[in-house]
Amino acid sequence: QVQLAESGGGLVETGGSLSLSCSVSGRTLYLTTVMGWFRQVLGKEREFVAGIGWKTGSTYYADPVKDRFTISRDFAKSTIDLQLDSLKPEDTAVYYCASTFRPMSVGQAMAVESLYDYWGQGTQVTVAS
Repeated sequence: QVQLAESGGGLVETGGSLSLSCSVSGRTLYLTTVMGWFRQVLGKEREFVAGIGWKTGSTYYADPVKDRFTISRDFAKSTIDLQLDSLKPEDTAVYYCASTFRPMSVGQAMAVESLYDYWGQGTQVTVAS
């Protein structure tokens, strides 16, 4: 079992920045291969934002956030962090972190929601226009 807990959401103006953090814990954490951030707007499907290899640190981003968002991991703190810069109103959503034990290469596989085993409760990000 792995437990995930997001924090750091809030309200920010267009062009502003936010830092999200996902605290990761659990006795089987060492089996984790990939962690990802997804987001969901009410009434719409959840969409992939960014993924990172837990051991490799390799990253992959969705096109809408590439060059604006940065995913990273901190082993000492057991967190997966997402830095959101140059925010736009269309970035408004609930942001979720997720983890998986499945072998996965860097790339489009990271964007497949059904391949993730554990999910956090989400944190709201609102970007005012």
